[in-house]
Amino acid sequence: MTSKKSRLSMLDSLAAAGAPVASPAPAASMMSSNRALRSARDAVDSHRVWDLEPHQIEDTRVHDRLDPNDVLDLRAAIEANGQTVPILVRRHPSEADRYLLVYGRRRLEAIRTSDKVEKVRALVANLDEDAAVRAQISENMARRDLSFIEKALFAQELVENGFGNQSQVAEVLTVTKSAVSMAIAIAEAVGAGLIRAIGPAQGIGRPRWDALAKAIADSGADRNALIRIAEKEYTDFAVDAVTEGTDAAPADPSVLAFEAVFKAAVPSPAPQAKPARKARTLTQPLTVDGRRSATLRRTAKGVSLELPGGGFADWLEAEAQNVIEELHARWQSRGED
Repeated sequence: MTSKKSRLSMLDSLAAAGAPVASPAPAASMMSSNRALRSARDAVDSHRVWDLEPHQIEDTRVHDRLDPNDVLDLRAAIEANGQTVPILVRRHPSEADRYLLVYGRRRLEAIRTSDKVEKVRALVANLDEDAAVRAQISENMARRDLSFIEKALFAQELVENGFGNQSQVAEVLTVTKSAVSMAIAIAEAVGAGLIRAIGPAQGIGRPRWDALAKAIADSGADRNALIRIAEKEYTDFAVDAVTEGTDAAPADPSVLAFEAVFKAAVPSPAPQAKPARKARTLTQPLTVDGRRSATLRRTAKGVSLELPGGGFADWLEAEAQNVIEELHARWQSRGED
């Protein structure tokens, strides 16, 4: 029989369950400093792992993830190796032999959709609604794999479902109230339907989601049209995955969906007109008997002739009309000889 100490360490490992393999969380140190998870551990009934029927467990929690397909790899792993980490449930307050999920949604869903695994391994804790939600939040924060928009939507739903006000939600999420307020404002402006159509979009942070929210508000963009754009990206991604084999790392369809929606909603900056090229001034010195006697200037406005003061300048001023007529006549008769 597994010792009590082993059972407790199993619950400790829940904080790291589901974390990216490349950066596993130090579960024990997180548990020792996390009151919500520690309280959940202390509340485990008899520290025993139960084998439960999936249909005995209800999932009424606030949803904290946007990708419904992220259980496929986990299901394959459980079918191959068994469920190594139990989920955490609490007893239903009014129905016998029924349980409410505290955390472990992906593991539960993986087993529910499996044809090979029939039972769910679970720890049963004596927690009330508030403590269960806090444990769920703390487990997700320990994993540190929720994207910005998942956290924003999670915070919004916590407030809307009566968990607490923004200050209380900020305290549980260990962020500032202003961060929660800004995240909820962005989630409301974009809209839950569009957010769920786009998906988690890991790596897309607050500034770009904020830009999308402002563009939708300013332009009055049709969210249903934007949802269809996001859905098309998922469809195209699925088709490409089947028809185009590649060894490259697969792209994230939710990021592709965000980029497509962003492009459709945020107007491209108008091309800036090139500044008019400043016309150059050309100067040509004119000489008489080898000596410089005038300067010819050519600009965008025309041609000017500059003469130094003196007798020749006085004569040209007096004869200007005759000289210009003579020059014009010579210009007209050019090439006629």
